[in-house]
Amino acid sequence: MTDTQRTDNGQAALWNGPSGRAWIDWQTVLDAMFKPFENLLVDALRAGHGRRVLDVGCGTGATTLAFARAVGAQGQAVGVDISAPMIAVARERAERERVPAHFVCADVQTHPFEPAGFDTIVSRFGVMFFDDPVRAFANLRGAATDGATLRFIAWRAPAENPFMTTAERAAAPLLPDLPARRPDGPGQFAFADHGRVVSILEASGWTDIDIVPIDIECTLPETELIGCFTRLGPLGLILQNVDERTRAQVVATVRAAYDPYVHGTEVRYTAACWMVVARASAA
Repeated sequence: MTDTQRTDNGQAALWNGPSGRAWIDWQTVLDAMFKPFENLLVDALRAGHGRRVLDVGCGTGATTLAFARAVGAQGQAVGVDISAPMIAVARERAERERVPAHFVCADVQTHPFEPAGFDTIVSRFGVMFFDDPVRAFANLRGAATDGATLRFIAWRAPAENPFMTTAERAAAPLLPDLPARRPDGPGQFAFADHGRVVSILEASGWTDIDIVPIDIECTLPETELIGCFTRLGPLGLILQNVDERTRAQVVATVRAAYDPYVHGTEVRYTAACWMVVARASAA
């Protein structure tokens, strides 16, 4: 397995550029905020029989390190992500924390994984960004042993996740060029439609598909709120190119829009997601 593979699609540019840098800068806050999802995946791994784990869209490595600790010295945990800067951070974390996790910088859609190299494929919010999801999941099926488990968490619809769209809705009157999200394109809510998820997995060779809604309370410090919405997501991207007066207006307006979620020193919201499980049946 090669450690690095170049790719030229739009997601590669995004995650090797501003989005990747933002996630690196905010990794501590994001890791803490999404820890409940990591715990769900680790608990499921421990309850199963998987020992060779592939973590798709691993980012800066928190989930891969958790999976490596769960499978122990007799297992294997490999994280894969399209972002070279994020993979570099993940490798540094593994070395610093002395966790035997391995990381690969590659496009999951095309990377030549070792055939039948993994008995468990997992992801926390890492599978919604494929330009060609059927191709990606078919490639992952080839990397899975017969009978392997696929388990991932993805966001449900924007309407069910008002916290996640608060910044865009509040900023839209001030930023007419703020791009609208495409429900059928790569992005946070690409797997919101239950039927679409089923069709993608069936077309790519996965069976016994089970999709369950989960609602998880997430928190972050109020002191980190402005930093997060000014760096992450569609608003974070467009704010890089606005003048200071407009930026100040947007920040004040958006911060006020988050007031219903602020409880003292803490920001709280419910994340509406899918827990998706499928099997790699024998050919």
